[in-house]
Amino acid sequence: MEKINWKQKLTSRKFWAAVVGFVTALMIAFAAPQATITQVTGIITAGATLIAYIVGEGMIDAASAGASVTINGDATITGAQDKVPQTDAPGESGAVASNTTGAV
Repeated sequence: MEKINWKQKLTSRKFWAAVVGFVTALMIAFAAPQATITQVTGIITAGATLIAYIVGEGMIDAASAGASVTINGDATITGAQDKVPQTDAPGESGAVASNTTGAV
């Protein structure tokens, strides 16, 4: 069984959308007033935004202090003293060469 990456989960928009949907459905099922449902949804959304901001700023601070921060295993933020640019592997840039010869 894999270990849950809580930092990734708590910054995921999909996770928070699922939480809001679940809580809203429960409140509707238990006949909560519409105003209460709206307030709870707003509080959950605000909390999710705050958590994502705090984690994001922490990653930026770590990177500026010289640490190497990996995001979802795809992108890497390097520290300020790391001057090596991050490039794609050969053939994986996604760029399309234009036809400069004039031939069709």
